[in-house]
Amino acid sequence: MFDFLFKRATETSAIPPSPAAEPQQDAAAGRRDEQAQRAATLNGDEAAAVALILESEFAGVRQAAAEHVHSQAALEQVLAAVRNTDRRVAKLMQGRLDAIRYQQAEHQKAQACLDVAQRLLQDEKLTPNQVAELDRQWQVVAEVPALAGQYASARAALAARLEAQVNLQRTIIDAMAAVRKLPQGGLPAEEALQALERHAAQQSVYQVAPEHNALPRHLLSDFAQAIEQTRAALTAPPKPAAVEPAAATRASGAAGEAGSAVDADGGAGAGEGAPLKQVERKQPKPSKPAPQETDKKFLETLEALEAALEHGQLHIAAEHDKWLREHKTRLSHAQTEHLNHVRAELKRLGDWARWGGNVSREELVKAVEELPAQKLGMSELAKKVGSMRDRWKQLDAVSGHAPKSLWERFDAACTSAYAPAAAHFKHLADERHANAAKAQALIAETQALAESVAAGGADLKNVAAAGQRLRQMWGRLGTIDRKEKRKLDQTFDKVLAHMLAPLSDQRKVEAAKREQLITEAEALDPSDRHTLDKLRRLQERWQEQAKALPLERKIEQALWQRFRAACDTIFAKRKETAHAADHERKAHLHAREAICKELEEATFSGDDKAQLAAIAKTLKDAATAWHATGTVPRAAEARIGQRYHNAIGKVQAQADAIKRRAGAAQANALRDKLRLCQSLESVLGSNGEAIDTADWQAKWAALPSLGNEYERTLQGRFNAALAATDGSRSTYAAELERNRAKLLDEVLRLEIVAGVDSGAEFARERLKMQVEVLQSSLKSGQKPQSASAAYLQLCAMPALADARTASRIEQLFRRIGAAERV
Repeated sequence: MFDFLFKRATETSAIPPSPAAEPQQDAAAGRRDEQAQRAATLNGDEAAAVALILESEFAGVRQAAAEHVHSQAALEQVLAAVRNTDRRVAKLMQGRLDAIRYQQAEHQKAQACLDVAQRLLQDEKLTPNQVAELDRQWQVVAEVPALAGQYASARAALAARLEAQVNLQRTIIDAMAAVRKLPQGGLPAEEALQALERHAAQQSVYQVAPEHNALPRHLLSDFAQAIEQTRAALTAPPKPAAVEPAAATRASGAAGEAGSAVDADGGAGAGEGAPLKQVERKQPKPSKPAPQETDKKFLETLEALEAALEHGQLHIAAEHDKWLREHKTRLSHAQTEHLNHVRAELKRLGDWARWGGNVSREELVKAVEELPAQKLGMSELAKKVGSMRDRWKQLDAVSGHAPKSLWERFDAACTSAYAPAAAHFKHLADERHANAAKAQALIAETQALAESVAAGGADLKNVAAAGQRLRQMWGRLGTIDRKEKRKLDQTFDKVLAHMLAPLSDQRKVEAAKREQLITEAEALDPSDRHTLDKLRRLQERWQEQAKALPLERKIEQALWQRFRAACDTIFAKRKETAHAADHERKAHLHAREAICKELEEATFSGDDKAQLAAIAKTLKDAATAWHATGTVPRAAEARIGQRYHNAIGKVQAQADAIKRRAGAAQANALRDKLRLCQSLESVLGSNGEAIDTADWQAKWAALPSLGNEYERTLQGRFNAALAATDGSRSTYAAELERNRAKLLDEVLRLEIVAGVDSGAEFARERLKMQVEVLQSSLKSGQKPQSASAAYLQLCAMPALADARTASRIEQLFRRIGAAERV
């Protein structure tokens, strides 16, 4: 009822402050307003914001100033100062510091990648795997705009180098292939040599190319070798043409008879000591006669003999010569000469082979005698000795049999060198026999356990452990002879299966229980609030069953994978739900931010009544919209709530200002009308001055209407005073005089009720009145009359009042109005 009397809209105490506390509250409110004004005008001034946070004792001011702190040093300073005093500001500072440190860490990772890229650019031997590793490192780095451009440039340069390497390598490989094709290309010799020189000139270019260090190791040397080989092939003199058969026939006729019958043993020593190629140059190869003149198979074997000699295959050549000696045919004189020359070459090469074979055998004996000093492994030593014996046999096939003394020396050296390996292999054989005995003992132990399990009373968990232990021991037995190992494996598997038969049956039951747990996990509703508790109990049951009786490893793993997949599915769906809820909370945050922005930008026009109505509607709509939105992210909840309350306070402050203006006007009107009534009654009580009723009516009309109970009370009091001016002035004056003392008593009583000091001159009367008020309230047992109702009665009482009494009444008016407002 006394809203229009409010003088301060920010007081919150329900108990009227004492005179000593009012200045302290006013000072605190003044400091808060001043600091809030400073926070509102910071405008990004970080140093001023830090100073304000450190000196302010108001949480709202510190929170508002903290929004302007962003540098790492300032954040650390504020965090150290408010860590234990202001949780909201400390949390905001810590969050921003974490974000800065994360960005710094990512920047360091990106800088490291950039440094590696720069180092690779300076490396002469750049490889693709280095660039691939650099790409993998860059992929795990968050976006760093400051270094992204530099890294992109360096990566492009690396790609260009790799492409240059590939192009250079491909160019050299293609050039090498072209060089190797020149001898068979069909070009004239001069053109082929010119093309070869062009490729040779490019060789120096390849050697000084920027990426020549990254080429494969032997590519340039292979290219140079190909050029030299091709040059040698192109510059070699051509072979002389073979003598025509007719000319050969004429030469043979001049030398002797046109033909002779020879057997396979004739002319074996002709041309002995001459090389085979010299034979070909001195005596051209005769053309093949027609099948009806010579045996075709004989001539083919002769050609095979000659080819074997050309390839150095003496043992094959000897086989062909043996066949020729066993078969007879008629040959021309030229063919006979050619056969003699080939056999002479075979004999010469055979002599050289026998000499070379003995030399090789000496070297082979020396190599075998040096084997013990090489400290080879037993397997490698056995292979070495075996390969040495094989080489001795090959020399016998090619170079003939060796002397007996040399053979005995070689055999003794091989036996001596192989002795450690022989002892080693004998030890391995003994170990295999010992392992077989261990296997038999293990089978016997397994058989005994199987009989014990069949008798009953064995703990299946212990049986499973025993089975696993036996399998491990069997796997660690060591090597056993292959045939015996197969039989032992079959026996052990049979006995172990007999022992584990009851365990297998129980494991099927346990597997069915695991299946049931999987089914229950898959049937859980991810959106149910109790799902996590149910899932935790299922996991505990799984662990209990796994401890009670473990299944086979593969089956246990498969079932566990299914159970874990069901659990992961529930967690994934709950995570999706959480993401959706987070998205919804963000949408709610945007909606609340829009509400705050609308309140912050709200403006009102019109008279006071229209503005108050608009403000009330705006606040009601904002509250409805605010409560209609759901929860917001926890990190932004305090901030958006504070912003909303600040915006509400800003709008409410406009309403309070309007109300204060209206209240002040109403309070002044009440005071003026009360004073007007007191002035009129004072004039009536003087009995000397004439009263102009119209003038007093005009003064009353000039004052604004109160529009409440006080208006009716004071209007009645004023009208009664005006009515007494007609003829009952003296009577009314007497009544006013009689009410003077009553007025003083009521003022004193009301001062006691309102807690207003009455002054030293009224101390005795006040004490007496307090006792009377206390006794009256104790006797009646009723609740004492409110101060506002008592003050209304005081305003309705016509009585003469001096200046002191009027001052006391106005002091009561101020105090009762403030208390009623609270």
